Amino acid sequence: MCPQPDEGMHLRIDVKVPDQGLQLEPNDMAFHYGSGFGEQANPEAYERLLQDALDGDASLFIRADHIEEAWRTVVPLIAYSDASPTAALRLYRPGTWGPDESEDLLAQDGFGWQSLCAAHGDAVG
Repeated sequence: MCPQPDEGMHLRIDVKVPDQGLQLEPNDMAFHYGSGFGEQANPEAYERLLQDALDGDASLFIRADHIEEAWRTVVPLIAYSDASPTAALRLYRPGTWGPDESEDLLAQDGFGWQSLCAAHGDAVG
């Protein structure tokens, strides 16, 4: 899945090569709203929010009891992080893939994040 501002998705599947017995080959499928429907397909976040509010459509708005439940879940995590230096929350800049520690954690076991949708390069992992 590709987040804003380039919403879309990539899917890699193995397909049978025609006339080659059971030989399979990976094939990438990609879809992005901007290239599929033009730039008007992706209104800015607040533009959509304001239009829904004006139209009386509450389907994208969270209810108050959901917000309260979310805070009941998050507050103990924040308190634990504040009390334990080894469990401190790792902050990172908006628009990045997360803190450096997330890369280090995966690298310990020989894994890494796949950089999908990097500037709509359509390159899958």
